[in-house]
Amino acid sequence: MSNLGQFDSDFYQSNYTIDNQEHTYNDFNACGNLYGSGKQQASEQPQPAFVPAEMLVSSGYSGQFFQPASNQDYYSPSSYVDSFDEEPPLLEELGINFDHIWQKTLTVLNPMKPADGSIMNETDLTGPVLFCMALGATLLLAGKVQFGYVYGVSAVGCLGIHALLNLMSSAGVSCGCVASVLGYCLLPMVILSGCAVFFSLQGAFGTVSALVITGWCSLSASKIFMSALAMEGQQLLIAYPCALLYGLFALLTIF
Repeated sequence: MSNLGQFDSDFYQSNYTIDNQEHTYNDFNACGNLYGSGKQQASEQPQPAFVPAEMLVSSGYSGQFFQPASNQDYYSPSSYVDSFDEEPPLLEELGINFDHIWQKTLTVLNPMKPADGSIMNETDLTGPVLFCMALGATLLLAGKVQFGYVYGVSAVGCLGIHALLNLMSSAGVSCGCVASVLGYCLLPMVILSGCAVFFSLQGAFGTVSALVITGWCSLSASKIFMSALAMEGQQLLIAYPCALLYGLFALLTIF
């Protein structure tokens, strides 16, 4: 038992005494008094003087904060509607004018009709591409697969006529304009190729028809070139190389 009592006394032995507890309590009371006195002093501070409402609001700015002024005309839907109305049609932007295509077609079909130089000087390839495809399609219906020859002869012929016209004309001409005119004047050859679908052209009738169609195409092309390039008195000189070109298409159609 003596050993147990000695163990208890050693286990509970500490340096903390009652005097230390009283000292801590006194320090806590002192801090409380200090906090109370500070709160009382804050409550006893004098209130600020009265400030008029006009001085609290600045009179220099009369707008609204974080709300910039907006232009209603800029965001109005009518401006977008006007912009869409002013845009040209899609076909006009692509360079497709059906009225001009119809006028050029009528000019080719009627060799005696005077050509409008302002319209014929346009680079319009819609009609020529359609007529080349129509010529190849009619040849295909006649049992002749000649699409490569049609496109090849057309490309070489356009380059040759373009070089020749630039040498003969002082104004000069673009390759697109030459291709457009030669392509539109291919329409009579499409008619001849359509006739070859129903009956054979290898005979006297086919030969005469090929000569007439070749003269028709070359005459229309020379007339248009003369009007567009102001080459008065040179129609026969222009018609000869055009006749050679369209004669190749006639040979493809007959044979």
